Amino acid sequence: MSECAHVTELPHPEPAAQSETCPECVAAGTHPVHLRLCLTCGHVGCCDSSPRRHASAHHAATGHPVMRSFEPNEEWRWCFVDQTLV
Repeated sequence: MSECAHVTELPHPEPAAQSETCPECVAAGTHPVHLRLCLTCGHVGCCDSSPRRHASAHHAATGHPVMRSFEPNEEWRWCFVDQTLV
C-alpha cells in the first residue's frame, strides 16, 4: 500500500445508507457482490465485480477520490485518482 495526498484530506464520514447493501442496486433490482464506502461523503456503493459498479460510478460523478471496503473484517482503501491501495 502507498500513501497519497487524498487520504490525509478525508473526513471519515458515517455511511449515508443505514442498510447493509447498495441502495442503488436495490432500486435497480440487482445484487451487489461487495460494498464500498466513500470516505468523502459516506455513499455506499457496490464494487466493480457487481453488475452496475455503483462505487466507481459515484467516483466518476463526484470526483470523490478514496473509498474503503465496507465488508466485515476488511479495512483497505482505494484511491481512484492515484489508482492505488492506500
